[in-house]
Amino acid sequence: MSKDLKTLNLQRTALILCDLQNDFLHPEGAYGRSGVTAPEIAAVPDRMVAVVDAMRNVGCPIVSTHFTLVLGRDGQPLISEHLKAVRPFLSKEDFCSGGWGHDLVDILKPCDAKVEKVAFSAFYMSRLEWLLRKINVNTLIFSGIVTNGGVASTLRDAHVRDFSTVLLSDGCAAFDIETHDTAIKSLEPVTRITTCQEFIRALSGE
Repeated sequence: MSKDLKTLNLQRTALILCDLQNDFLHPEGAYGRSGVTAPEIAAVPDRMVAVVDAMRNVGCPIVSTHFTLVLGRDGQPLISEHLKAVRPFLSKEDFCSGGWGHDLVDILKPCDAKVEKVAFSAFYMSRLEWLLRKINVNTLIFSGIVTNGGVASTLRDAHVRDFSTVLLSDGCAAFDIETHDTAIKSLEPVTRITTCQEFIRALSGE
């Protein structure tokens, strides 16, 4: 895999940070306040710092996707029924566009572009593909949360849109290890898979 990664055209490669937002990850965010977290998820931002730095050093853009709750006319968020069922604590203050909770976690800032999303896939009804085509990117390096949700859905959508993809297996996480491992295994037919450290070594020419 390391040899394969060395063939990346870095001028056409971008890092995708899937939903690494305060409302998902910070103790004072929407999920943290409600006790919905997991050690594996909490560990992702720290692990991704070195990857983000390495991508910046070689001039690759960092694109952050942001789950967003849109408010209806009554001021309440428009939440899909399946999300209401599993996350009943979400309110109009959560994942609000432009708010602190909606933002990328501090240790991974700055990013080069932010893309709001309303579903698992960041390509669904968003400007992500338009942006990537405009900056002449055809290869995407994937990280973020959760592996079986936003990461897998966005990566699969990238695949059908003819983007080349690389998945950082320890640069993403789910709420339990088994779910994460199953999701990684299911993505093997459509993406290259590597670790954060192996990817960083490849970028440095090792």
